[in-house]
Amino acid sequence: MDKWEELKARCEACTACELSKTRTNCVFGTGNVNADVLFVGEAPGEKEDLSGIPFVGAAGKLLDKYLYAVDIDRERVYIANILKCRPPKNRDPLPAEEEACIGFLREQVKLMKPKIIICLGRISAMKLIKPDFKITKEHGMWFQKGNYLMTAVYHPAALLRDPRKKEDMLLDMQKIKAKLDELSLKL
Repeated sequence: MDKWEELKARCEACTACELSKTRTNCVFGTGNVNADVLFVGEAPGEKEDLSGIPFVGAAGKLLDKYLYAVDIDRERVYIANILKCRPPKNRDPLPAEEEACIGFLREQVKLMKPKIIICLGRISAMKLIKPDFKITKEHGMWFQKGNYLMTAVYHPAALLRDPRKKEDMLLDMQKIKAKLDELSLKL
C-alpha cells in the first residue's frame, strides 16, 4: 500500500474526536496528489459527507465555476479540508476538532509538496496562514510560510450568502492564475 492509501486508511479509521461517530464518510481529499496547487477548506458539508468528496455541493459547484473561469482544471489540483468529518449542521469547526484532525492535512502536504496553498475562507486561513487573519482585508494577499506560498480567498459558501463578494473572488482567482503562470506551474 502506498503512503497516500495508508494515510487515507488511517484517516477513515480515525476516532480522535466526536465527529467520527456521526460521519457518513471520511472526506479525505480529491484531485492530483502530485499537484503544485492545494486548496484547503474548513470542513465537509452534507453533500461532501454523503459522497466522501470535498466541495461537491452548492459551494463546490460555485468553486468549479471560478476554476473554469480562470482556466484551472479541478482534476489537476488537490482539494482538501482541515476537518475530514462533517460538523453537525455545518457549524464552524471547534478548536479541539481542528487539533485532532490537522495532522492528516499536514501529512497530505508533506506527501504532496505543493508550491502554493490556497485557503478557502477565513477558518482555514486562520489555521494555516495566521491566527488573526482578516478575510475581508487580506483575501488575495500572498504570504510565504516556510516552503509554501499561501493566499486565501472567500469560501464559496460565503459567496452564496453574500453575492456582493463574487467580483472580489473572481479578481483573486485571476491573481492566483497569474501567479501560477508566473511560476510556470503546470495545471
